[in-house]
Amino acid sequence: MRLLDAYCGAGGATRGYQRAGFCVAGVDIAPQPHYVGDEFHQGDAIEYIREHGHEFDVIHASPPCQAYSRATAWRGSRADHPDLIAATRRALLATGRPYIIENVQEARALLHRPIMLCGTHFGLRIRRHRYFEVPVLDVVLTPTCQHRPTDYAHDHGGKQTESQYRDAMGCQWMTVQEAREAIPPAYTEWLGRRIVEAHLARSAKVW
Repeated sequence: MRLLDAYCGAGGATRGYQRAGFCVAGVDIAPQPHYVGDEFHQGDAIEYIREHGHEFDVIHASPPCQAYSRATAWRGSRADHPDLIAATRRALLATGRPYIIENVQEARALLHRPIMLCGTHFGLRIRRHRYFEVPVLDVVLTPTCQHRPTDYAHDHGGKQTESQYRDAMGCQWMTVQEAREAIPPAYTEWLGRRIVEAHLARSAKVW
């Protein structure tokens, strides 16, 4: 199955979907010299979804989180950044393909019935809540968080170095800057396997 990773960055989500068995193409408006996918296209993500989304079996999209993130509010104004979730969803729906929209905790109210994943769900030594809108998955039971005092937190070097946090995420090939906006591959590997299972179940019903 072919998957498009829109707003792919260096490919944290991509690596997880690859582990789940997908062939992954990434698209991002900026060059991504460290991208780990099977192919990369530089360009506007929404335009690319509109023009090429129908060529893929599944589309994952992670619109920039700066319009919602607390970190943006600390450093400046969220109003200076575009809110792209609704526009991205419209483009995704127009393709007719199964899709995933991912974003930060502060954007969860903008997502439809989102699934929350945390590093502690997968035995990672990190607290990093991310929310995923996945309409193709009707009901998904997720583990409860198992936060521990020793878990790493993304605090720009306050508790641990940023490179330690990056490595604990499973994104060792990235720069520290790239890892700040990345999704741990364990999250999308887990989601990708659930999506494949749902696809196979639907295919079995057809036959």
